Amino acid sequence: MLNFIWLGMIVTSVIVALIEGRVNELVKACTDYAQTGFEIALSLAAIMTLWLGIMEVARQSGLVKLFARGVQPMMRWLFPDVPSDHPAIGAMIMNIAANMLGIGNAATPFGLKAMEELQKLNRYKEQASDAMCTFLAINTSSVQIIPITAINFLAINHATHPSEIVLSALIATSISTFVAIVSVKYLATWPVFKVKIDETEKAQ
Repeated sequence: MLNFIWLGMIVTSVIVALIEGRVNELVKACTDYAQTGFEIALSLAAIMTLWLGIMEVARQSGLVKLFARGVQPMMRWLFPDVPSDHPAIGAMIMNIAANMLGIGNAATPFGLKAMEELQKLNRYKEQASDAMCTFLAINTSSVQIIPITAINFLAINHATHPSEIVLSALIATSISTFVAIVSVKYLATWPVFKVKIDETEKAQ
């Protein structure tokens, strides 16, 4: 769907540029912003490499397991259907930790792994389980203790005080995560969101 949205925006901009006779400006904007995007991505690569390395050191040193034990009670409440020693728990914790540090790109592989493991526990493969929905809500809202990527982006673009967003980001994302968790737990009780079991499976 997103591909169609982006395609529609591109086609619309080209048509408007042709109608208004501003094709040269369109071409110039495309090349200028392509260069800007590359420069920003290149600048972000260094900080991403640093934090990916830190996350790997934390994983191999056992720090992640220590953190996992600390958040185990919360994880049991959030994901009662997932065994405490299941690989999905470790992947979700790594994803949440990476998101809390503001390194979303580092969190993505862990998020994909968590969903893969949760799918193995899902009895109804065509429908998302409660655990999958809860994890997606937490992942999307994402508490950010240190929004590293945002700070780095502001610094690259010459913001005067790029770190001033830390407190406001923490407050905003804490509220968004709280609302996300409450919403997903509440909506899970609605009959309309319950898994539909066909008659054949009921008989079994």
